[in-house]
Amino acid sequence: MAFALGPRARSAGYRLAVFDQAGSTNTEAMARAREGDRGSIWCVTTLQTAGKGRRQRAWIAPRGNLASSVLEVMNVAPAVAATMGFAFGLAHEAALRRVSVEANLRLAGSDQLQYMLKWPNDILVRGQKLCGLLLEAEAVAGGGLAVVAGIGTNIVAAPEGTPTPATSLATLGVHIGAEELFAALSDAWVEFHGIWDNGRGFADIRKLWLERAFGLGERVAIQTGSVTVEGTFDTLDEAGCLIVRTAEGRRVPIAAGEVYFGSAASVRAS
Repeated sequence: MAFALGPRARSAGYRLAVFDQAGSTNTEAMARAREGDRGSIWCVTTLQTAGKGRRQRAWIAPRGNLASSVLEVMNVAPAVAATMGFAFGLAHEAALRRVSVEANLRLAGSDQLQYMLKWPNDILVRGQKLCGLLLEAEAVAGGGLAVVAGIGTNIVAAPEGTPTPATSLATLGVHIGAEELFAALSDAWVEFHGIWDNGRGFADIRKLWLERAFGLGERVAIQTGSVTVEGTFDTLDEAGCLIVRTAEGRRVPIAAGEVYFGSAASVRAS
C-alpha cells in the first residue's frame, strides 16, 4: 500500500511529498517553506533517520513506523501559532481511534485502548508513550509564519530505555500500516485545523483537548530549568499554558518544562 491523502484532505487541496527515507520530515517541510512553498503540504516517510523531539532529543523512526509533518503558512503571531499543536494532537488522537476500532472490538470494557494527550506534546496509551509531537515555526520571505507540525508514531516498534516507557500499535494489537494511519490523520487534520481556525477557535480546541488530557486533576511536578513546580494539574489557560494549583492554592501557569505525573511526580519532587 502506498501513501495517499485521505479524501477530505485531497478535497481541501493538500499536497503530499513521500520519502523512502528522510532525515526529518519536519526539516523537509520547513525547507519547502524557505524555498517559497506556501503550504499546505504533508511530508511523510516510514524510515526517519535524524528526527528530533523537544529539546533536540533524537527521535529515530525505524522502517515501518510513521513520521509525518504538515506545513501551514499563515499570518498569525507566534504565540497563536503555538496553540496549533493542540489541534494537531487532537487530529492524531482521532485518527488513532479510527484505526483501532477492530482492535477495540476484541477488547472488553476497561481494556479498550484510550489514547490520552499529555501536555505539551505526547500521546499515551496505558501510560506508555505512543507518539511524540514537535511544532516549529519560522518567519518566511514575503510575509507570514511557516508552522510545521510533526509527529512520530510507533507502529511496528518502540524505542527502549526512554524516560517514559514507550509502546507501539503492534504491541497493543492494532495491526495496521503507516499508510492507513496517515490517510486517517490527513483527513482528521482538515477537521481540527478548521476548528482551530488560525487560533480563533482555540477555545473549542482547548475544551476538546481537556476531555482527552492525561493526568488532569492529578499530582504533577514540572521542572523548568533548575526550578520544580509541584501541585495539581488544574487546567489549560487561554494561551495553552498548563495551570498548576499548588498546595497553597496558587494557580501557576507553565509555558514549557518536563512534566511528571503521579508517582513519578513524587520522585521528581523529592
